[in-house]
This record gives sequence, C-alpha cells and structure tokens, in this order.
Amino acid sequence: MDPEPHPWFDRLVNLKAQSSSDQLLARIAELEAALAREERISGALRDVGVALGTTLDLDRLLELILQKITDLLDADRATLYLLDEAKGELVSRIAVGDSIRSVRMKVGEGIAGLVARTGKTIRVRDAYRVKRFIRTSDELPGYRTQSILAAPMKNHLGRIIGVVHVLNKKNRREFTGQDEALLNAFATEAAISVDNSRLFLSVVQKNMQLLETKEKLEQSVRHLKLLFELESAMGRAASQEELVQSVLLASATACGAEGGVVLVSEQADGPLELLRWDADRPSTLDRQAWRSSPGETGEVSALAELLERARLSTEPVLVAAPPGPPPAEAQAGVPRSALAVALDAQDGVAGTVALFDKADGRAFSSADAELLRLIAANFSTAVRLFRARAQREREERLSSIGSLLSSLIHDLKSPMAVIGGYVQMMATTEDAAQRKAYGDLVLKQFDNIAAMQREVLEFARGEKHVLLRKVYLADFFEELAADLRRELSGSRAELVLALEDRTTARFDQNKIARALHNLVRNAVEAMGARRGTVTLRVARQGAERGKATKKRGDLVIEVTDTGPGIPKEIEGRLFQSFATSKKGGTGLGLAIVHKIVSEHGGTVSARSTPTGTTFTVVLPQDDLRH
Repeated sequence: MDPEPHPWFDRLVNLKAQSSSDQLLARIAELEAALAREERISGALRDVGVALGTTLDLDRLLELILQKITDLLDADRATLYLLDEAKGELVSRIAVGDSIRSVRMKVGEGIAGLVARTGKTIRVRDAYRVKRFIRTSDELPGYRTQSILAAPMKNHLGRIIGVVHVLNKKNRREFTGQDEALLNAFATEAAISVDNSRLFLSVVQKNMQLLETKEKLEQSVRHLKLLFELESAMGRAASQEELVQSVLLASATACGAEGGVVLVSEQADGPLELLRWDADRPSTLDRQAWRSSPGETGEVSALAELLERARLSTEPVLVAAPPGPPPAEAQAGVPRSALAVALDAQDGVAGTVALFDKADGRAFSSADAELLRLIAANFSTAVRLFRARAQREREERLSSIGSLLSSLIHDLKSPMAVIGGYVQMMATTEDAAQRKAYGDLVLKQFDNIAAMQREVLEFARGEKHVLLRKVYLADFFEELAADLRRELSGSRAELVLALEDRTTARFDQNKIARALHNLVRNAVEAMGARRGTVTLRVARQGAERGKATKKRGDLVIEVTDTGPGIPKEIEGRLFQSFATSKKGGTGLGLAIVHKIVSEHGGTVSARSTPTGTTFTVVLPQDDLRH
C-alpha cells in the first residue's frame, strides 16, 4: 500500500508547474515582441527600399529614413549630417516634429564630427558627462539630451559622406548593440540614397550641359553654313548692290524677317544711300535717297530714326511691337518690329543693316541680334575688300594705260622719222609720179600710227586684239628693210637683209613691223657712233642656215649687230619696262618687243658676246597651203 502524499509535496509540484508556465508565457511574449520588432524593421527597410526605387527626391527620401530611424529606435529625434568636403563641414538635417531644420559644424567637433573624422559608431549613455558633447540641441525649451547613438554613412567605396545622429531613447534607457546594428543598416541605406541622388543630379546636369552644348554646336554649324553661303554669294557679286542683296536675303532667311534695308555709301567717302529688300520681291532692290534730318513736314520716319540710332550705337537696336492690335501707322508701312546693327566704321564702311517684321509675328530675339551683328561684320569686310579690289583694278588699268602710252610715244619715233624722210624727198623732186609714191608711203606710216592708237583704245576698253593673217615674207621684209634703211640714213650703220625664207607666214604685220623697228633701232643705238652692220635674218625653224626648206616650221627672225654686247647690269632684266643702260633711253623698246611676241604666242631671246648681240624671235605657225 502506497504511502499517502504529503500536502507540501503537492504544493511544490503545483508551484513548479506554475513557474514553468509563467516562464513559457514570458518567453512567448518576448519572442512575439522580437518578432513584431523585426517585422517593423523589415517593413521600414522595405519602405526605404521601395522609396529608393521609386523616387529621386533626396529631401523626401532622407526625411523618410529619419522618420523610420526615430520610430524603430524609439528615439526622440534623429539628425542626418551630410559632409561638405569643400568646406570641411557637416550640414545637418534635423527632424523636429513635422519640420526639418539645418545646423552646420566642423568635422571633428562634437559627437557627430568625431564620427565623421574616425568613421566609427559611437554610443553615449549620458551626454553631459562627455566633454565633446555640444549642447546645441538642448537650446530648445525643456529639452535635455541624455543618450546618443551616432553612425557613419559610408558609400560603396567606403568613403564617409555623412553621419546619422540619434538622441534619447524614450524609455530612458541607453541605446543597445542591437540599436547600433540597426542604425548602421539605415546609415548604409541613407548613403546609398545620397549617392544615387548625387549621381542622378550629376547625370541630369551633364545631360543638360550636353543638350546646351549640342544646341550651341548646331547653332554654330548653322551660322558657319550661313556665313559660308553668304561669303560665296558675296564673292560672286560683281557690284556693291549685289553684295547688299546677298546680305539682306541671307539675313532675312536666317532670322525669319519679311524685309530689310542696308544704309551704305556707294563709294568710301560718298553719300549714304538706302537700299530696301522685301520678301515679296526677292530679286529686287529699291534704292532711295537717305535723309536722316527732318524734311519739310518736320518729321523723321520711324525707319530713319531706327537706322540713325543704330548707326551711332555700338550695340544692336531692337524695336518690339506692343501687344494688342497694330496701330494705325503700321498700315502705312511702318515696321511692327525691327532689328538694326551698325556696320564696322573702323573698316571704313559706315552705315547700318536692319531687318523688320518677323514672319511669325514675334519680336526679334537676342540670338537674332548676335547673328545679324556677325553678318554685318562680314558684310563690312566684304565691302571694304570689294572697294579695295575695284580701286586696285582702276589703278592697274591706269598704270597699264600709262605704260602703253609711253610705249606708243616711244614707237612713234619710227613712223615720224620715215614720214620726215619722205617729206624731205618730196620737197626735192619734181617728178609727179615719184611725189605720189612718196605720198603713198607717208600715208602708210600714218596708217601705222592709227594702228598704234587703236591698240591703246582696245586696251583701255579691256580688249586685246592680234590680227593674224597671211603675209608674203619677201614683200613684207623687203619693204620693211627699205623703211629701216631710210630711218638709218643719218647713222653709220648698214642694214643687211638675209631673207632665207621667201614663202608665207601668219602674224600681225603691223605689230611685228613695230617690234622689228624697235630691235633694229636698239641695235644701232648699241653700236653708237662707230661703223657697224645690222643683219636682219628671216628663216624657218629646223632649216640649215642659208638654205630654204619645204618644211613649214615656225618662223625665226634674227636681228644681229656688231656692237659691244649687252651690259652685265641689265642682262637679266632685258625685257622689263624701263630697263636701260643708255643715257636718255626710255627702257621700253625691248619690253614692247616682248609684249608683241607674247601676244603671238611666240618667244624672244638674246645671246651676247663682246663682238655683238643677236635677238631671236620665234613665231609659231600653222601649216599654209598654196
């Protein structure tokens, strides 16, 4: 028979059972609390993760993180400091209720500054026992900081970009290691948020810069294309009026204007003229007299006033149409809007370029003004170069005409000398037939003089004319030799004609005769007062000296003298104008010879020895059939 249990034993068993039940319930409560906390942490991290993926607003994101940290750590408040590396400061974002305020502190100052400098998390149980603690937060009435938890914000490269600073556990206990781990996790999320935002803002800024650069490049390309087209058009312009038309067409097209005007003078020091262009008549320019002062009515037109203002200004002048319906004067041709830019007076081109009435009805912009300023500068340069080129061409023509007249005066010596000889012979003969023959020869010399005059006139008109025709060599050179002998009758020189080719050739006989007169006269003058011989030889290129040939090669004409040769000082510039070694000589004879032979497509050369000089003229010939 079992013994009866003792009463105290039952109580002991009951107490143990009760204790185990209480412990189990406490454990369950503890686990439920931990689970709820983990769920809160997980939910908070999820909310932050969602925010990271759905918003790029850094302020809203950091505000959310601060709210979650404050809630999860059961703290009074949380502060987020971002590092300003340029200034070496921490800039705070402090959550106070529903608002956020900012505070700045140097790196190394206070608890947050120490975390920023060392990169280590700091927990403080009683803030007032730590000398580094700065009591800025306690300036609010009735607030006292007790516990602090501060963690560094490190980006993916491990660099510290800020600090998260949490104050006061609400249950008056200190922050735990679990709180520290949780804060480090949220600090990492905050660092990711800041990096993403900065990266996004950097990308946005770069994109904006790229777009701006792209627009500027496109505008520059448009401007360069416009200037190239304008330069090409102005380069083809044959007159200043065509320059103006090119400028107004290009400017109006680029700026969308319905018309434009240019105020400029035709000559550098001439009066200003107004040339107007309208889109309705793109190939026409209206030329108007310029009057900037009041007329009989005492009024100055709005356009004239605009042009005068711009001409006297260094900046573009813009006139914008007022809002509302157009005024009554707009119907009378007064521009609703206008843009005017002065030409570059420093380039010697005074005046103004102006556009009026944009086709879309808007006012001209500053971009239009800069473009028109650029066009005006190019137009000023083009006008200056055009005027300089025209002036240079006029000067060159006048100089050439002067040189031609000098050569004409020089060559008049030959026909005048022949005329004088025949007139003297006419005065001493009684034979009427002989007198008539001499008169015919005199008239022929006047024909030569008339031919020289025609050459001057043709050159003055910009014409160059060589009359190539079939010439019988025997007749031409025998008659030329007779004229030359009469011209040399007063000298001690003897002319010898060596006519080795008596066929035909093609050349301008008046000009070749003029050239040979110059060569023979030059040879006689080279021999001076002593007796000598001038030989005029006519042959074909490729024929042996003294023998005729049936081959019709180029015509060769040689003039040989027995003088002392060509002086060394002028040997290299024989055929240049005004090159001479003779006292009183003009230096034009050989230059005229070279010009005439070149016009025939031929060549002239000289070879010289101390016993004489030979000038050789080669005239290219086509084959002639008899």
